[in-house]
Amino acid sequence: MQIDRLSLIELLDVLSAREASCVELMTATLDGIEATNPKLNAVVSQRSREALITDAETADARRAAGDARPLEGVPLGVKDLEDVAGMVTSMGSRVFRDSVAEADSTQVARLRAAGAIVVGKTNTPEFGFTAITKNPLFGVTRSPWNLERTPGGSSGGSSAALAGGVLPLVTSSDGGGSIRIPASFTGAFGLKPSQGRIPRGPMKAWDYGSTAVYGPLTRTVSDAALFLDLVAGPSPCDPASLPHAGLSYRETLDSRLPPSIRIAWSPDLGYARVQSDVATIASDAAAAFHEAGFDLELLEDHVPGGPPMLTAAWGALGNFLIAGQIHEPLRKQREDMTHSFAEALERSWDMTPETFGAAARERGQLNHWCGDVFDRFDLLLTPTVPYDPPPARGPFPTHTGGREQVPAGVAAFTIPFNMSGHPAATVRAGLSDAGLPVGLQIVGPRHRDDLVLRAARLFERTRPWHPNWPVV
Repeated sequence: MQIDRLSLIELLDVLSAREASCVELMTATLDGIEATNPKLNAVVSQRSREALITDAETADARRAAGDARPLEGVPLGVKDLEDVAGMVTSMGSRVFRDSVAEADSTQVARLRAAGAIVVGKTNTPEFGFTAITKNPLFGVTRSPWNLERTPGGSSGGSSAALAGGVLPLVTSSDGGGSIRIPASFTGAFGLKPSQGRIPRGPMKAWDYGSTAVYGPLTRTVSDAALFLDLVAGPSPCDPASLPHAGLSYRETLDSRLPPSIRIAWSPDLGYARVQSDVATIASDAAAAFHEAGFDLELLEDHVPGGPPMLTAAWGALGNFLIAGQIHEPLRKQREDMTHSFAEALERSWDMTPETFGAAARERGQLNHWCGDVFDRFDLLLTPTVPYDPPPARGPFPTHTGGREQVPAGVAAFTIPFNMSGHPAATVRAGLSDAGLPVGLQIVGPRHRDDLVLRAARLFERTRPWHPNWPVV
């Protein structure tokens, strides 16, 4: 039995049946990090082996006493944009290389309360700025499917560790595709929940206007449902957090979808430039819902025109918010930041009421478009990412299939649903001609995370991808 290849649910069953101990699991995890990190560079900081083995022994004692919590003894990697008490939250930046967090984030605190053991931090691009995971502080993270390719970003360290069999449980976040893009690139399951489903913070400054959410990045859909059950629910630290949905995502996961459910498919949202084999694989994956007995219709036949392409508005608003948070370091320590990152933030100083208003109007147009879509349909399917993972160091492709790529083309399918707040997931649709994972995105109405998870579980049952994972 290779415990590093198990899903989270399978691993918990193994621990409950005493087929492996928490100490054995932790030892295997630490050995795996040591063996793979020279290649993957997924884990960038780590608690001491002695402390982690002691925590695992405590978890074994709780299990022996019949006092095990839901995640008792499971090793956890935390994306290095999120706080763990006593550990540095570097945000992939030399500016914050010594910034030790005073407290856990709400999400990490809830996972720890459920019995997870924080092992260390996973790599991220500087401030989560791009969909390729590299930074001046820790360097380049690579995909376990092909070490010459990126595992995506900004949750690239988490996705590489998960898909590479290094960590069974990770945290991730998504402000424009940062869960779904790395999940798609590494063949994992990723869910960007509804805005506020998982509370963020505590934060020193009020986080208004952000499109970022926390969400599960896991090996299977069931793992994600369990994750969401353990961390969802309101928090006084996050004024945008939602009331509890009043259900267990895991218990309702296998509930049959209503036969009357209406599903739309869009191959390009009217503007994306999609690699030909990726388009074919995603279209075939969407057809799985028709094969399961549901009506599948082309979105453009019912809602023509597509959403507004919000790349510029999304980038301007996001950079403006980041610049507001770190304007002092930006002025005083610019030389310690990635040049392109610093330049983008400096451009945000030109934000005016006119440009802000234009972005707000575009977001309003998107809201109307989403209203039309979900008035007519219960689910929307698209490709997740339009092309194969780029090289580990970049750059992103400028052309796809002979056509010039749209700005931020890697996130052409993901950005709209950060701007709108709708839940959106990615499932592994297949492998491209290059042997790399391709994702299918499933989008649902606002606050219907349960429906998106159930649709993803239906797809997973008909076209399972687990336990087929790469060996580093």
